[in-house]
Amino acid sequence: MARARRNKSYRLSGIYDRRSREAPFNADLAEVEVDNPLALDAGEKIVAVRSVRGDPLGRLHAHHQIDEAQYRGGRAFQTDWERAERGPQAVDPTREYVDGTRSREPVTEGQRQAVLRLNHVERELGTDGAALVHDVLVLGLTMDQIGERRAVRTQRWNDYFARRFRECLDRLALVYGFATEREARRAQRSR
Repeated sequence: MARARRNKSYRLSGIYDRRSREAPFNADLAEVEVDNPLALDAGEKIVAVRSVRGDPLGRLHAHHQIDEAQYRGGRAFQTDWERAERGPQAVDPTREYVDGTRSREPVTEGQRQAVLRLNHVERELGTDGAALVHDVLVLGLTMDQIGERRAVRTQRWNDYFARRFRECLDRLALVYGFATEREARRAQRSR
């Protein structure tokens, strides 16, 4: 004879941890708070894990070495650089092959605006600051690698590059509108 079922509540009583328990041996992970894509109410957040292994800006932000305005300024610079870059492009197999030459695609308005912002950023940062920001944010180099490229390999130079990079991030936050002059001065005094 079959046993009678008891009434169970199907109401979710707890929050479930969906994070992976296993990570690769060389992983560099950080927890971030993001908008919940499955949320019923606007503004709900969940904790997600992201890899910061190849992302120097994300690593600095995850370890609380830079603030939110500096992080967003750096991301805005990276976005402008990607938008303005016109590097090698993949061949489109859906287009008809004629003679192997490709016509140049016109420069879009978004690309033009990104180049103008990057030119303004370079004027604000100066030649050395723009090169340092490019090395870290575009090429993904560490301070040790930047020192090796410039033939200075001491810890003092690494500290200088790190301090100068934070100053450049402050300037990027001002240029892109994520911070004000007063906030930048207050941040400088607190260091």
